[in-house]
Order: sequence, then C-alpha cells, then structure tokens
Amino acid sequence: MSTILVTGADLAPQALALLVGHDVIYAGKTPTEDDLVALCRAHDPVAIIVRYGKVGSVVMDAAPSLRVISKHGSGTDTIDKVAAQARGIDVVAAAGANAAAVAEQALALLLACAKSVVALDARMHAGHWDKATHKSLELGGRTIGLVGLGAIGLRFARMADALGMRVIGFDPFAKDLPAYVECVDLPTIWRESDAISLHCPLTEDNRGLLNATTLAQCKRGVVLVNTARGGLIDEAALLSAVRSGQVAMAGLDSFAVEPMTAGHPFQGEKNFVLSPHIGGVTSDAYVNMGVGAARNVLQVLTRQPATT
Repeated sequence: MSTILVTGADLAPQALALLVGHDVIYAGKTPTEDDLVALCRAHDPVAIIVRYGKVGSVVMDAAPSLRVISKHGSGTDTIDKVAAQARGIDVVAAAGANAAAVAEQALALLLACAKSVVALDARMHAGHWDKATHKSLELGGRTIGLVGLGAIGLRFARMADALGMRVIGFDPFAKDLPAYVECVDLPTIWRESDAISLHCPLTEDNRGLLNATTLAQCKRGVVLVNTARGGLIDEAALLSAVRSGQVAMAGLDSFAVEPMTAGHPFQGEKNFVLSPHIGGVTSDAYVNMGVGAARNVLQVLTRQPATT
C-alpha cells in the first residue's frame, strides 16, 4: 500500500474516501522541515498533500518515491517548484476550491474597514454612542482596484460590482473578463483606486509589490485589503503609510511571517483590521480543498507513462 503524507492533522472525510487504498499519514498542525524529512524517510510517500509548512528540496530528497505534491488550496508558494521540476515531481493545486470563502473574507475586511465595524463595536461595548461624531465610507460609486483576476479575484469583483463600485483590475494572464471589470496597468490601480484588494499569488517578481514607492502613488486615504500572501506587502512601509494617513485602513488576513507573534508592529494599531489567515477556512472550503487535493493526487498517480 502506497503512502500519502498530509502536512496537517486531518483531511476531510470526503477526501479520505477518495484515497481508499492508500495509507494516509499526518504530520500534525505545525510540522517543521525536520518533521517532514523524518516522516518521508520512514514512509517514503508517493504523494504529499500540503496544508501547513513548507516543502523544499530536502523534504523531496527524503522521499525517493515521491511523484506529486498537491496543495490543499490554491497558493503553491510554500512548495519549491523549481526543485520539484528538477526531480520530475508534479506540483498541483486545488485552484478555485476556496474562492468563495476567500472572496467573502476580502469583502468582510473591506466592509469592516469602510464602516469602522471593529472600532465602533469596541466603543459600543465600552458604553459610548458615537452617532453624532462618526462618519463611515460609502463604497457605492467608488473605485476598487484588484491585483489578480483569478477565481478569487473575479468572485470578489462580482461582489464589488453588486455594491455599485467601479471595478478595475490588473492581471497579465486574465482572459475573457466580464464587462464590469476594466483591465488596467498597475500604475492605474495605484492612481485611481479608492480601495485596493490583493488576489495574486506570491512570486519573486512581485514580492514587496506594495512598498513605500507604490503606496505613495496611491490616493491619500486608500483602503487596502490583503487576503492573498503577506509577502506582497512591505509591512514596515504599510505601517508608516497607515500612521501618516496615506492609507486610511488596512484589512489583512495574511502576513510576511505566520503565525503572527506577540509584539508585531500591527498589533494595537487602531487602523488595522486583522484576521489569522482564515479567509479560506470554512467548513465548505475545507471539504472542497481536500477533495480537490485528493483528486489531483489520484490524477497524477493514475497517469500512464508515455509510450515510445
């Protein structure tokens, strides 16, 4: 019986049902590279389903039978794809499996920022009534700039359009966009957006995409939402921009280093709304991502070698 390693503590029952006939082992909630190497050496898996942690060349070399690394979700930045390609290992992702969940989280963060939901809730619980002094931001008629127009970005675009927002977006790979999405370049995103939401994968080319220079090119008082990857943002530059008022509010679900530890500069800052990278963590997305990851594994494992 071949082994499939899951870099997490569990997998949806619907996904496990698809993997009957394989021995599924779990690395736990917070596996280190050493943990993964030890498990690979002990079990020599033919597949790894990646939930948490990183899979690099050292892990791959510990599993000589490894044929496929399948992401439990859509972002593959925690997998060394160059190393996998060099070893003939397929890297696959459950693209779109968590699109609804992440898009809804992005909308929740946008609305929380625009309507001061967190701050007003705290004030109400403290016994205050700020109706006479508070004004929130109305989103209808304003421009939302999306960086990334894949399954998540387009789902969010539809929601923003339903709010009456003008939707502009940048994605060099996007095709056949709906009529309500205007495709523009990045300078236009920075210059014209009242709010910006990130929905692109993290690559070495776009690391630190939002930095002191690009944030300075944005409208003063822009709202920033990130449910993609923390590495897209220079966090020190964002903190400075929020404190100066260049960025009015930031709603963030991902961070450069995760999990966030005590003492992070964003903690305690009143104009940040934070969530612990749970945009794709819903009961439905859990099933969809697990099933998608399992199906991708089986598709690779059952592929017949090319005949000569």
